[in-house]
Amino acid sequence: MTSVAPPSLAERSHPLTIDGSADGGGRAVLRARGELVQGCDAVLAEALAELPARTGRVELDMAGVIFMDTAGRQFLDTLRDYGQQHLIPVSATNWHGQPRRILELIGLDTSDPLRPVDPNPPVLPSPAPLPSPVSLERAEQLHELREEIEHLRRAIASRPVIDQARGILMATHSCTSDEAWHILREASQLSNTKLHTVAAAITCGAESGGPPPPGEVREALRQALARRGR
Repeated sequence: MTSVAPPSLAERSHPLTIDGSADGGGRAVLRARGELVQGCDAVLAEALAELPARTGRVELDMAGVIFMDTAGRQFLDTLRDYGQQHLIPVSATNWHGQPRRILELIGLDTSDPLRPVDPNPPVLPSPAPLPSPVSLERAEQLHELREEIEHLRRAIASRPVIDQARGILMATHSCTSDEAWHILREASQLSNTKLHTVAAAITCGAESGGPPPPGEVREALRQALARRGR
């Protein structure tokens, strides 16, 4: 079983591939190779969809991944969602090089970034300015990397409340995890409200005595649910 990512980001020369195998005990081992960029979450989803129905554990070996940008967030979300939907343990291990450095900088466990996020991530020191052109170029690259890391950190920090909101929608409206995700996204777009804000409003409203979501969020949720026959 081999899945290959479509070309992206100026036709990168090392598209991501995922090879997999499953043993008789229900353990599946997937091996990722290449560059983890936009679109690679779909490659992972395809590889996961091809696993046997009896699979009881998924281990993703990242040793062959040589580059990762902010698309790594959705890639890890895809693996996490698969484990939650099938109620099985999943892991992503053997990170090396630049991908491992990104995990270190944002405070994730480099042995398995799907573990809980460190509540006190390390603060990156400001680089000392150097006059040479090479140093200026490196400083610009570091700035871009910090922006990618910050986007990834914010997305990971908001993940728990989004997962809670999806669970509430699944329990309340008898929908699947994927349907709940699309309902949240549609409600966010219809109300012009950030996704994590919509999720937080749903979570707070589900608590005993909690405030109901704002009117625009309630109306957007109603429309999103109606579109999916809920």
